[in-house]
Formats: sequence, structure tokens, C-alpha cells
Amino acid sequence: MVRPLRSMPGLAVQGDGRHEVARALPEETPVAIVMDGSTVAVMMTTPGDLEDFALGFALTEGLISSRSEVADFEIVEHAAGIEARFWLTGDRSAALKARRRAMLGPVGCGLCGIDSLEQALRPVPLVGASALRIAAGEVARATDALRALQPLHDQTRAVHAAGFLRPGAGVVLAREDVGRHNALDKLIGAMARAGTDPRCGAFVLTSRVSVEMVQKTAMAGCPVLIAVSAPTARALRIAEDAGITLAAFARAGGFDLYAHPERITTGASDVA
Repeated sequence: MVRPLRSMPGLAVQGDGRHEVARALPEETPVAIVMDGSTVAVMMTTPGDLEDFALGFALTEGLISSRSEVADFEIVEHAAGIEARFWLTGDRSAALKARRRAMLGPVGCGLCGIDSLEQALRPVPLVGASALRIAAGEVARATDALRALQPLHDQTRAVHAAGFLRPGAGVVLAREDVGRHNALDKLIGAMARAGTDPRCGAFVLTSRVSVEMVQKTAMAGCPVLIAVSAPTARALRIAEDAGITLAAFARAGGFDLYAHPERITTGASDVA
């Protein structure tokens, strides 16, 4: 299996001169998502937790609706990259054609290669009302808690993470990748494999909140999204329409609260 990081030589240039260094750097590898023999997407990703990534991607992109539709799965390495091969139950050909994407591009762009504007702003499910409530203190501490579950970041300082916050238990699961959307797909896939219900907590991100991050959150059915950085204006509008609570700038003991704030219990009269 391709390693998720490599030690690479370089020169460190400082005020007192320069010296040779060896840095641990995250790897990027093309991973093809293959459904019943047909490649539906190629993503540049960190080659770790690939079954989680492939399953999460298939779920959040609507290629499958549940894990039960996967009859078999295998990871196959090639000289040029890695194939994540799904064999599906039933006939999913029509659905795959409708959602077909060819996405070979930089990891910073989760929408590279889509073939229509409609695909970029595809409708997402409504996350329904729930009894979920998360204390403001847990939201404020969420990104710090996630930070403690990022071993690849500790070694490279070059990857994003996505975690799952369960009220009263903290961040109970995390996944890392050079791409923020890949990290979220890995998390969603890991939760699906473990039978963890996304409706019972919040996703926590080390990144900004783009449109695709909200789309994936809605597809997973998670009602709360917490991020260390800002949302885009369109991402915020989609979160509002999808029924998702969005907490941004969650760091240094505070956060900004947008869209459906009723799930965060702060005791402030203007939030309830």
C-alpha cells in the first residue's frame, strides 16, 4: 500500500544560515472510484483510510444511497495510482450515468470536472428537525478537541481533518487528508462502516465551509457543522435551506453561529 507520508530532503534557510533537513510530507495519489467496472471519478487524495474515503464519496455524491447497495469492494494498486472498486447490488446504471463525474484536478477544488452548472448546485436533502442539542462550550472546544486527533498533521503540517462530535463525549472519530472534502468523505465512510448515525452529533472541520462541504453534510444527514474558519455566503444559504446549523470561526474559546441556531444551547435570549 502506498504510504500516506514520505520523508523528503530540503534546505532550511534561516537568519543564521542554511542547513539540510528531512521533512515528513503528505503523499498525494490519484484514486479512481470504479463502479461495476466503470470509472466515475478520479480524485487526488492522501492514500490512507481509502475504503472509508471511497464509501464516503459514493454516499455523499449520490452514487449509492446506503452501504447495503455494495455487494463487494476491493482496493487495487497500479503504477499510476489506485483503484477503489465497487461491485453493486441491483442495476444502478441509470443513477450512475446521471451522477457521472470525471474529476482529475487539484485537491483544493472539490468540483473539478463536473460537466454542468446544475451539478455544481445540485439539490440536497433537507435535514429535518431533531431533538439534538449541543452546549456552546462543546462547540467552542470542538476544533481544539479535533486537533488532538491529527497525527498526520503533527508530522506534516499540511493536511486537513474532519471529526465527529458526539454531545457529552467530545470528538469521537476523525479522519485526515490533504483535501478538506476528502477528509470529510473519509469520516462519513468510517461512520457508515461503524454504523454511527450522523444525526446524533456534529461534523467538525479544520477548513473553511464551502458549498461542497455543506452539500456533503446534508447528504450524510448531519444537522450541525462546526468549522475553524469562515463559510462562503452561498454555503451559508445552502445550510439555511437544508436545515443545517452552522458554527464558524470556532477557535480561541468562541464561535460565530449562523443558520438554525436553536440546536446550540448558549443561554442567550437572542439565540434560542
